[in-house]
Amino acid sequence: MIIKKPIYKKLNAEFENSILIVQRTERLDSKTAFWHFHPELELHYVNKGYGKRHVGNHISYFNNSQLLLIGSNLPHKGFTDGMINNGKETIIQFKKEFLGETFFSLPQMKDINRLFERAKKGLLFNPKIKREIGPKIEDLINWDGYDRCIKFLDVLHELALSDDYRILNPEGFNFEVEPQDTAKIDIIYKHVNSNFKNQIPLEEVADAVSMTVPAFCRYFKKVTGKTFTKLVNEYRVVHATKLLQESQSSITDICYECGFNSFSHFNKMFKEITGKSASKYRSKLKKLVQ
Repeated sequence: MIIKKPIYKKLNAEFENSILIVQRTERLDSKTAFWHFHPELELHYVNKGYGKRHVGNHISYFNNSQLLLIGSNLPHKGFTDGMINNGKETIIQFKKEFLGETFFSLPQMKDINRLFERAKKGLLFNPKIKREIGPKIEDLINWDGYDRCIKFLDVLHELALSDDYRILNPEGFNFEVEPQDTAKIDIIYKHVNSNFKNQIPLEEVADAVSMTVPAFCRYFKKVTGKTFTKLVNEYRVVHATKLLQESQSSITDICYECGFNSFSHFNKMFKEITGKSASKYRSKLKKLVQ
């Protein structure tokens, strides 16, 4: 199989600007979203939107908003599936050395330097800090040069001092960052994303990356740290959380809609992945809405 799409993503900073900022109000075509990595860190803020976050080994669904900081060379895949009420998505990409090789090694910058280290495992910021910092992130696109750098430093400093976040990959990510690996993983994830509601024979997905089943199983566990079955179950449970939030369907119907063929197995996987049963998950959502 020939891989035409590059998976190491080279980013070009704007002319005379070492901080690349992209802002959009329309969803990105999902066909252009692929499993990739880059040396730049990425700060990603959505004020009103929904989608699936896939960072390293972490997969989850978000509804309404999110604020992420993704570390250098941490593989990830496009996030926003749609906007809500004229929502906006802001993406900022920058190298750790955007102010020089040694700037963040200065004693005064130790907090931001530690933030960059934590970001290697992927950081998801919680609602309070998201509400405080989000507007400042959106406003950065209106500034250039020195002013943009100063205001961006202020954003990084506030994030660095906050403990209002969750680490997405607490055990780290053992992915081997090689072009051939990310190309194969991209094919696998796309196949799962398109087919997780159905049964996916190992022979089918192994054939998609031109491998035998035993070789595929060993390879996938080595580069992701999980089995292929676990990945599929994660996709199904993430979709279930979406349906529990957005639909009035019964939990039993949602179980089968997500690709599970056993209600008991669905309950077991849902609790294992989310930490609570599907009924408690929906009950908590209702209380939050009220």
